[in-house]
Amino acid sequence: MNGHAIKQIMKQIMKKIMNPTATILAIAVFTGIAVIPAAAQTMPARPEQIKFKPLTFDPPKAADYRHVLSNGIVVFLAPSNELPLIDLSMAFKGGDYLESADKIGLAGMTADLMRSGGTESLAPTELDERLDFLATEISIGASATICGASIDCLKANFDESLSLMMDMIRRPRFDEAKQKIAVDDMLEQMKQRNDDADPILGREWDMALYGENHFEAREPTEATIRAITKSDMAAFAARVFNASNVIVAVSGDFETKDMLAKLEAAFAAWPKGERMVNPPTPTAELQPGVYHIEKNIPQGKVYIGARSITRDDPDYFAALVMNQILGGGDFTSRIVSTVRSDEGLAYSVGSKLDAGVYYPGEFRAGFQSKNATVALAIKLIAGEFEKMRTSEVGAEELAAAKKAFIETFPRAFESKAGMLQIFTGDEMTARDPKYWQAYRDNVSKVTAADVKRVANRLLDLDKMAIYIVGNWDTIAPGDPTGRAKMAEFFNDQAEHLPLRDPMTMQRP
Repeated sequence: MNGHAIKQIMKQIMKKIMNPTATILAIAVFTGIAVIPAAAQTMPARPEQIKFKPLTFDPPKAADYRHVLSNGIVVFLAPSNELPLIDLSMAFKGGDYLESADKIGLAGMTADLMRSGGTESLAPTELDERLDFLATEISIGASATICGASIDCLKANFDESLSLMMDMIRRPRFDEAKQKIAVDDMLEQMKQRNDDADPILGREWDMALYGENHFEAREPTEATIRAITKSDMAAFAARVFNASNVIVAVSGDFETKDMLAKLEAAFAAWPKGERMVNPPTPTAELQPGVYHIEKNIPQGKVYIGARSITRDDPDYFAALVMNQILGGGDFTSRIVSTVRSDEGLAYSVGSKLDAGVYYPGEFRAGFQSKNATVALAIKLIAGEFEKMRTSEVGAEELAAAKKAFIETFPRAFESKAGMLQIFTGDEMTARDPKYWQAYRDNVSKVTAADVKRVANRLLDLDKMAIYIVGNWDTIAPGDPTGRAKMAEFFNDQAEHLPLRDPMTMQRP
């Protein structure tokens, strides 16, 4: 797995449960049962004219599910007897940011070998066979800032499954043969880093935003992977996977009292250790301009954007709504409507706003279009930026954007496992406990003036970078109709970046 892909692991670990009401209606339609309201004769002519009762939903509170074990471990429990299954997850603060520059890839390899490399008492094959017999799935992974472990198992097999996972966490074998396989796999995947535009653009974009030496942008190389030893992995595992650095969440078929007793027993001898510090803040500054990486592909891949805000910024909710209107929503969002629907220049187009937890995240618009129409698509997107900055959005557009957040809000809590993942993340990052209770009100308060103000703050093209992967000879002249060319951006100044060596990440 390449470094850019590793960073995406564990950002979303939420399982969805089928809506029983939707299932009932589907069965009714399939079997020919008529599901017709008594007042069908008075139904409005158009769907948007249907009136619904106001949605009532009180978000659950983390405090109602939170427990603290005798050794200080915070545990969230959500019992449910719908199925005889138990889902346990552990979140540990720490990840790529703890790696030294000469051991990049250590977090991911450690997690991989903790799962696949056996334990002191069980060889890798023996461990896998036992898990298969129990019908238990155990996963261990690492991302930029979080390491995690999880169990999915039958209720009847939970005790042994938990015992096996604790053995993997506390007494990993780090089997040498499995490590060789992991290294060979990573090196093989590294060779493919330049095959597609997506990983090329992704890594260059991260380096531009955070700096080449920041953990958000660093990539493993052949040298750093080969430098990782068994003792390195053992030290990382002991440092991060300790009882002082974990939050546990359990959902499924159990009684709260019984589960607390099981966890007390399982974690009683787990050594405490260091609570990991927060990740370092990037010191690099984004350099505005046009940057191009040459690749002979039929469609250019483009990112346009800059660093954004943190989730605690006073403009956070206004920024969410702004991005929803601009390009983060459905086909009616402005960028999608203009670039895709009206002009037919790109199938994949839109914008995203990531508000950082520890430091400002990113805003970016992105698309993929024929090389000859890349300049026109950029110009159209830049035009939408400017409209957002100079004119207030309309009342209907604003209402629709806010409605999208408010009406989908309950979905975040529709499964017990998903709900506990939210609580775990909030506990780990010290989010305000009132955040979810005030969420819809904060969205509702956003005004057109707020959206315009935030757009002026975040959508200044002169402060953004434009990164392009594609065929420059076709991209630069622009579209055949003459509506746009690359010379129109940043005074016809473009920096052409050589493609990095896939094994060393160095430029020629």
